[in-house]
Amino acid sequence: MRAECPRQGRQDGPLCRIEIDAPWREGLKGLEGFAQAEVLYWMHQARRDLVLQSPKHNGETMGTFALRSPVRPNPISTSRVAIVAIGEGWVDVRGLDCLDGTPLIDLKPEHCAFSPPRN
Repeated sequence: MRAECPRQGRQDGPLCRIEIDAPWREGLKGLEGFAQAEVLYWMHQARRDLVLQSPKHNGETMGTFALRSPVRPNPISTSRVAIVAIGEGWVDVRGLDCLDGTPLIDLKPEHCAFSPPRN
């Protein structure tokens, strides 16, 4: 499964569809005015038992909170995505880095002053 997940979602990465349950679909109204969004999701299949990890890119052992690894005690994750299209109960985006079927926690328009610019 890990191989199926895009690593550190890129806005030129694969097209992904976020599906919104029927009771919440009206909540998409107005989102079409934004080019980007922040997606919060629950990494339901991620391990939750490592405090120290050694990333493959450098092998240096670091604490979980010093890494962007999906292995966390509370597997909430976030991605800044480019909005490609919005339809009845769905949003197509690029830049998402989760598995198909990952539970959505929240979707927020990207216009906050505290958000760093994306390279």
